[in-house]
Amino acid sequence: MNTVEIINKKKYGEVLTYEELQHVITGYVEGSIPDYQVSSLLMAIYFNGLTNQETSDLTEIMVNSGDQIDMSFLNTIVVDKHSTGGVGDKVSLIVAPIIASLGIPFAKMSGRGLGHTGGTVDKLESIEGFHTELPLDKFKEQVKEQGIALVGQSGNLVPADKKLYALRDVTGTVDSIPLIASSIMSKKIASGADSIVLDIKVGNGAFMKTVEEAEKLATAMVEIGKKLDRETVAVLTRMDQPLGDEIGNANEVIEAIKLLRDNDYSKDIYDVSVEIASQMVLLAKKASTIEEAKSLVSDVITNGKAYSKLVEFVEAQDGNIESVNEIKANQSIDVLSDEEGYYASVNTQSIGEAAMLLGAGRETKEDQIDHQVGITFHVKLGDAIKKGDKIATIHSNKQNNDEVIQKIKKAMTYTTEAVESKNSVIKIIK
Repeated sequence: MNTVEIINKKKYGEVLTYEELQHVITGYVEGSIPDYQVSSLLMAIYFNGLTNQETSDLTEIMVNSGDQIDMSFLNTIVVDKHSTGGVGDKVSLIVAPIIASLGIPFAKMSGRGLGHTGGTVDKLESIEGFHTELPLDKFKEQVKEQGIALVGQSGNLVPADKKLYALRDVTGTVDSIPLIASSIMSKKIASGADSIVLDIKVGNGAFMKTVEEAEKLATAMVEIGKKLDRETVAVLTRMDQPLGDEIGNANEVIEAIKLLRDNDYSKDIYDVSVEIASQMVLLAKKASTIEEAKSLVSDVITNGKAYSKLVEFVEAQDGNIESVNEIKANQSIDVLSDEEGYYASVNTQSIGEAAMLLGAGRETKEDQIDHQVGITFHVKLGDAIKKGDKIATIHSNKQNNDEVIQKIKKAMTYTTEAVESKNSVIKIIK
């Protein structure tokens, strides 16, 4: 096949065949097709898009580019989840033990955080002794025995995605719906998922800024699932303020523990976690209605079974869950409001960037995470705030925190009129 002809075909908006896509992707992974030709094809895809069939074909080709994890030995439906990322998103830490305590295997490979969004693996590594790397046989054994394992992505899973994503990152082609959809779904499928629940974050702290954008991405991924025989549900959730009260690695683990152990939580993190977990229960055929699924999920939170499973899971991966309570930054500084009124909006991405300035996130993959630092929020959208009220507390190991404090204050806006709070769950797409 002629690579230039394939590029030209997509440049003029024509549909590529499975064989043509396979030629380019396989050649790129093997090194016979250079970066500059694949960059050209990516840009053509960016402007002209892909059909649903092309997107599912690309996904399947990427899945087949490396190893795949076979979870069929569990003899049950394996349900996975994926979040498109946000600020304060500790949903996986909450959902994993809920699902496992209901007898549904939770076998997840998670990524690290980059930019203003946090990664589940980084959060887990704030637990003393916790191992986020397990050999594949140990990973499978733990899922079979404990019903739960959560590790970092490793090995030769979807090498095509690793190469393509690195190239997209430097060629301005990251924000392409079909390329995002195929990237996410290829990793979920290669990891052994039979069914998938997608948490698509929407708002100024998310990659998808509008509901319309999020619906396009959700629809594309649900269609991939259908074509590749993976039942897929997308849940659109709000990211127009930090999720929950805590941002930062140890802070977020503690918040997840409080929800599961003490039934102490912010309504938004509870609502999103319960919705995601309940959709997973439905896909696993453990309930016939969403109401029944939510009842099951609520029960294992209130009776402590989910928390017991969390402790069991952490211990299985050599962690000491009590250790997070000892993780303290050198100083905690209260941020006080300079204004008065109703808390109307916040630039959530700026809040994530403020946490990153403290060391809770990384600008590049090589940056080191400080698990001790973060931000605790004391207010939610719609709250009435007086001048001098404590709106946040920063936990810092830095001497000068003026930039972080000002960034938080500038990110928040107030109004004289009452603000109506919105549901955290926007829409379900199947």
